[in-house]
Amino acid sequence: MLKLPKKKFKMWNWVWVILMILGLVLSVQNTGTSLPEFFANFDQFGEIFVQMAQPDWSYAGTAIPYLVETIKMAIISTVIGSALAFIYSLLIARNIVHNKVITGVLRFIMNIIRTIPDLLLGSIFVAIVGIGPVAGILALTVFTFGVVVKLFYEAIETIDPGPSEAIKAVGGNGMNNIMFAVMPQIMPYFVSYALYAFEINVRASTVLGYIGAGGIGLQLKNTLDMFSYNQTGMIILVIFLVVLVIDFISTKAREALMR
Repeated sequence: MLKLPKKKFKMWNWVWVILMILGLVLSVQNTGTSLPEFFANFDQFGEIFVQMAQPDWSYAGTAIPYLVETIKMAIISTVIGSALAFIYSLLIARNIVHNKVITGVLRFIMNIIRTIPDLLLGSIFVAIVGIGPVAGILALTVFTFGVVVKLFYEAIETIDPGPSEAIKAVGGNGMNNIMFAVMPQIMPYFVSYALYAFEINVRASTVLGYIGAGGIGLQLKNTLDMFSYNQTGMIILVIFLVVLVIDFISTKAREALMR
């Protein structure tokens, strides 16, 4: 058996390791992180966990309508955000639009949108349209746009250029190129990314409820504020089951599309 040659451990690797350890130590000191303090109050977590582990099953009738509202918010925002991302991705893909000024400006706008956290988006839209699911839908739509457009335009730029060159060789225009050369190659990726965004939106809409953006998150916050941990446990259980089912279905759907 021949032995594979071993790579030498370069000096720069030691430098990076030292910098990472130094950064970790400084971060712990500056943030005041204390594991002993966490374990000192661990008994309080134990008490809360025991109450959550005894869910109030009668509260399911109250929680499920809010959960349905959360799923509806995720569906609407995923459809709108993904549709906008589809068009925008075609405009910033450099193998589709060859004008570097246009693609550069549009990519800069996309990067600004992607830097805004979903909680900040939710707070902004709550201030604009008020408390309720509309604010959550608007926030998740923008969030979905940022997620899908980043993944999708990169997928567009990696497609096989052969079909596009064939369309141009027979005198086809830009629209013919998109319809007959680009679309057949990118649609499986687009549906896969949209399903991925839907998974994220179901979880994100739960968190957005904390700031009044509708959905079951608002009910979760209310039960925590009233120390009704058995009702909180019921909500968490329902969310867990729904997210588990959605993850399973979307994963199987993505696997089928990418075959």
